[in-house]
Amino acid sequence: MKSPLTQLEQLLVNSNAKHFLKEIGKWCFFFSILGVISILFLVVFAILIGTVYAPMLDMLTQQQGLSSMSIYIMFIYLFAALLYFFPVFYLYKFSTKVKVALATKNDDTLAIALEYLKSHFKFIGVLTIIIISLYILLFGFSIVAGSLF
Repeated sequence: MKSPLTQLEQLLVNSNAKHFLKEIGKWCFFFSILGVISILFLVVFAILIGTVYAPMLDMLTQQQGLSSMSIYIMFIYLFAALLYFFPVFYLYKFSTKVKVALATKNDDTLAIALEYLKSHFKFIGVLTIIIISLYILLFGFSIVAGSLF
């Protein structure tokens, strides 16, 4: 009978697992590059809305009797870009670390890579819970507001 210490001492990664990790790393790198491109688009759109389209948006909102909306929309786009940066960064770090870990056969680097992957999914999970909660609150407020009129 093996003691619990020797059972947890090491985890062997066979060739199939290495192949899957290598392929996962490539896909994560691809998605991290797409994420960076998306972040750049968000920043460019924010700058365009804050500068080029600001007079048009301000004219439209003033006709409706509202204050200037272009600055708020610009900050929303910049906030979305900032929020999107962290999961993309974690995905990129995972893809590079897993590639290094497989090339050098280093367990510690693989553990760091998996930690970045955990951080990515943790961030996405918390963000998803927050967005679902906001939708539920918005739905509840719309029902209450609808029943008042």
